[in-house]
Amino acid sequence: LLSAWCSAMDVVTATRQYISEMIRLAGPGMKVMMMDKETTSVVSCVYAQSDVMQKEVYLFERLDSGAVRDPIKHLKCVAFLRPTPENVQLLAEELRSPKYAQYYIYFCNIISKTDVKILAEADEQETVREMHEFYMDAVPLCSHLLTLNIELSYGPTFSITPSVFRRSLQALIATLLAVKKKPSIRYQSSSRDSKRLADEVMKAIIREESLFETSKSDALLLIVDRSDDPVTPLLNQWTYEAMVHELLGIRNHRVNMESVQDAGIVLLSPMQDTFYAKNMYANFGEIGQNIKELMTDFQRKAQTNQKLESIADMKNFVEQYPQFRKISGTVSKHVMVVGELSRIVSSNSLLEVSEVEQQVACDGEHSHCLNDIRRLLQNQHITDIDACRLVMLYALRFETHTNNDISGLVQLLKRRTSNTRLISAVRAVLDFAGASRRQNDLFGGSAMAMTKRIIKGLKGVENIYTQHEPYLCQLIDSIAKGRLSETAYPHVTAAHRFVELILLFLE
Repeated sequence: LLSAWCSAMDVVTATRQYISEMIRLAGPGMKVMMMDKETTSVVSCVYAQSDVMQKEVYLFERLDSGAVRDPIKHLKCVAFLRPTPENVQLLAEELRSPKYAQYYIYFCNIISKTDVKILAEADEQETVREMHEFYMDAVPLCSHLLTLNIELSYGPTFSITPSVFRRSLQALIATLLAVKKKPSIRYQSSSRDSKRLADEVMKAIIREESLFETSKSDALLLIVDRSDDPVTPLLNQWTYEAMVHELLGIRNHRVNMESVQDAGIVLLSPMQDTFYAKNMYANFGEIGQNIKELMTDFQRKAQTNQKLESIADMKNFVEQYPQFRKISGTVSKHVMVVGELSRIVSSNSLLEVSEVEQQVACDGEHSHCLNDIRRLLQNQHITDIDACRLVMLYALRFETHTNNDISGLVQLLKRRTSNTRLISAVRAVLDFAGASRRQNDLFGGSAMAMTKRIIKGLKGVENIYTQHEPYLCQLIDSIAKGRLSETAYPHVTAAHRFVELILLFLE
């Protein structure tokens, strides 16, 4: 994941502008848009197909689909592709036997002169009218977040695989060019991959000096490894987007709702759904109330007084008033999603699981945490994955505790599941991010951290399910105050005095 914090920067807007410019340069007339697997995701995340069609793009094709395409000589082709060897080869074959009248070619990253020459030689019929580099080599999920959609980044020894390393480097360079920043670079000193990536980014900036000539130097690129905070991904989350991601699964704004009859795939995009944009970071309890307010407003207009006290009431209301579904399909969609989330929370005892997770992650006393986890491991309502994550959290928190019972909890885990991957995950998380690997005070053992906890305890806890604060928050706060450790996060380049933007790369 690549995140950017900057009031003036919006990667979604930048991507939309790039795509609009590509289409504009092709001029008036009917067009086909040719993409590859990854650029298709980029375009679909920032534009609805109907929006692109309004720009006279009436056909969408995949260069890498392998399908036989018939020539349509009256169409112009706008090609938006990654400059990979495979795409260059496929595009060269396309140009040797062109299917369309003209080609306007745009690469989402730097293309080598050698590859440009290959394409020029293939363009024997001189159908190419434009060729440019438009830098957007990752999928923009929202204004401040890009993803590479890579599920497995690490090899057996917890080093990033060569292909993922190369892809990460390419995405970082393209993003820096897109936002016109030539940053100072810092990295996590305990991570060899972070240092390698930081060094390679620096080399690329020097090598492509002409491309960075107009870039501002008021940015910081911080490269960190997940090993510095293995806890946050193990916790159940209670904000809307995070719950959808965790419990239902979301990829490029598409949510798989096949567990709900006649639902299929649901689109949740902050660009196309104002309710979702306003509520994606809201706590789960607030979502139902906000949906209720929308429905109450409709009731007032429809002159009905049906009670809306629960998610079930809301679902019944939507079913009884088809005109409401027609007027506001967005609201009925969220009623369905929230209803399914509520069902999963209840059936998997997630409130009980989350309370113990927070206790372990924050400041729970060892014997209480151990007893609570033992009890939950014998609860057949919780999933095997949640059971495994509880043991992993315990192992991380109490790894160095003299009376820890990691082996005993692993044995309880073995009794409830035969899934060897889940069982081996406990040892793996300690190898990857145990106390000897981490360089931070993740569980607040320092005097300063304990003082903060005492103050927080005096103020009281607003929500027992959201007590934990990701280590990332501490990093951002330290950067903002100029207190980020030079030892833990050394510079590759000299620091700039003013930092307007923070780019963070999470491997």
